[in-house]
Amino acid sequence: MSPSDKKPTAENATLLQGFEWNVPADKKHWQRLRHAIPGLKATGIDNLWLPPACKASSPEGNGYDIYDLYDLGEFDQKGGKATKWGTKEELMELVKKADSEGVGIYWDAVLNHKAGADKTEKCKATEVDSNDRTKVITDPYDIEAWVGFDFPGRGDKYSSQKYHWYHFTGTDFNAENKKKAVYKICGDGKHWSASVDKEQGNDDYMMFADLDYSHPEVQEDVKHWAEWIVQECHLKGIRFDAVQHYSQRFSNDLINHLQEKFGPGSVFLVGEFWVGDVQKLTKFLEDMEHKYSLFDTPLLNNFSRLSTTENADLRTVFDNTLVKVEPYNAVTLVMNHDTQPGQTVATPIEGFFKPLAYSLILLRQEGYPEVFYGDLYGMKGEHAEPPSCGNKLPDLVLARKLYAYGDQDDYFDAQTCIGFVRRGTWDKKDGLACVMSNAGPGEKKMYVGEMHSGETWTDILGWEKGEIKIGEDGFGLFPCPGTSVAVWVNKHAEGRDRFGKL
Repeated sequence: MSPSDKKPTAENATLLQGFEWNVPADKKHWQRLRHAIPGLKATGIDNLWLPPACKASSPEGNGYDIYDLYDLGEFDQKGGKATKWGTKEELMELVKKADSEGVGIYWDAVLNHKAGADKTEKCKATEVDSNDRTKVITDPYDIEAWVGFDFPGRGDKYSSQKYHWYHFTGTDFNAENKKKAVYKICGDGKHWSASVDKEQGNDDYMMFADLDYSHPEVQEDVKHWAEWIVQECHLKGIRFDAVQHYSQRFSNDLINHLQEKFGPGSVFLVGEFWVGDVQKLTKFLEDMEHKYSLFDTPLLNNFSRLSTTENADLRTVFDNTLVKVEPYNAVTLVMNHDTQPGQTVATPIEGFFKPLAYSLILLRQEGYPEVFYGDLYGMKGEHAEPPSCGNKLPDLVLARKLYAYGDQDDYFDAQTCIGFVRRGTWDKKDGLACVMSNAGPGEKKMYVGEMHSGETWTDILGWEKGEIKIGEDGFGLFPCPGTSVAVWVNKHAEGRDRFGKL
C-alpha cells in the first residue's frame, strides 16, 4: 500500500482542567484563560474544561453551589452580575478565542441540586438517617425550606421555569426551627431516585435542594438548558458533576436528547462518579450503554498509593483501573480540584511521582488524559504548591502530541523500574521510549524497531544526560535518573526544538 492510500494517523488529544479550587475570586479567570489559549494550543492542549460557569449562590462560589443554570454572568443576582470567573461577555470572548485557535470548550454541568433559594416555602418532610437515607426517623411534619427559586434578576429570559418545593426531593435545613438534618420532602409520588448509587443506603441526596428528576417540569427545563448551553457556548464536551447522586434514568434520557439534537459523538460526555471500585464504574458504563466516559478514580488512587509507599511495585500501577478494562471510556488524571491538597477527598501524590504519573497517562495508547490546572500553573491557598513536574509538564504534553504514536510494548519486568515504547506510525514515524524509577537510577533495554537503527536519541526532559544510539537490531539501552523519568526521542525528530521553551 502506498502512502497516498494510507489513512493519516489521528492526532492525540489532551484535555486541560482549566481551574483549581483556589483560583482567586477576582472575576478575571475568563481573561486569564483567553490569554493562555494560544500557548496551550501550541503545547498540545486540544480541549479546555471550564469551571462551573453558571451563577452560584455567592459571588465567591466556585459554581458547585449552583443557583441559576441560565445566568452565565449576565444578570444582577446573588451579589452581582459576574460570577467568580467573570462576566458572560468575557466568557463569550473566551469561547470566540478558543474557536479561532481550534480548542474545544467543555462545560461543567452541575445538575444534582440548586442553592441560594430566593425564598422559603412550607412543605411536609420527614427526617432520615444521615448515614442511611432509606431509614426514616420522624413522622412527616411541616418545615420551612429554602426551595423557592424565582430568578428575579433574570426574569423569564431563556426559560420561564421557576422552582418550588415540589420540584425537589430533599433539603438540609428547616428555617422554622434552624435545624440542620437530611429532610426527605413528602408528596404524591415523591421518593428518592432508585437509579442512583447505594452509598448511605441511597445516594440521591448530596447537598442543598436536591432536584427531583421524576418531575416532568424539571426534566424538560434541564433538557432545554443542555440544548441551549451547547449552542450558546459552542460546546465540544460536557463534564457532568456527581452523576451517582441523581437519576441515571434521566441521565440516559438527557444524553439521548443531546444525541438526537446534535448527532452521536458530536459532544464528548464524561461523568464524575468518584468511587474507587472499578466494578461500580464498569457497571455504570454498561447501564449507560457506553455513551459516556468516566474519570479513572482507581488509577488516581494507585498513583497515590505508589507515590507514598517506599519501593512500591510500579508493575501494579494499572491493576483494577478503568483504563485497563474500558480504555475507550476512561478519562485518566493525576489530580483535580477535589483531590488537591486541603480538599474533602484530598489524595496525596508526592511531587517526585507526578512526572511518572503524567508520563503514564500522556504517552500511552489507552485512555483520554486530563492535565490539571494546578499542576500546570501551581495551586494557591493555604496548601499552595508551585507548578508540578519541575515545570516540565508542558514538555510531556507536547511529547504526546508529537511522538506518542504507534505500537506500544511494555517492559514492566522490575518492581521499581518500568518502561514502555511507542514505535511510531507510517506518517508519525519518530516514536519514543519512556523509562521511570521510584527508587535508584534504572535502565531498560527496549526495542524501538529496526526502522530507528542508527538514530541518536536523547531525553526530551533533559534530566538524563547523554545520548543513546539505536542498534541495528532496533534495541537501545535507555537509562533514567533515580525517582524520576526519562523520555527518549530521536534528537533530530521534528519538533525537538520546541522543548524546554513552553
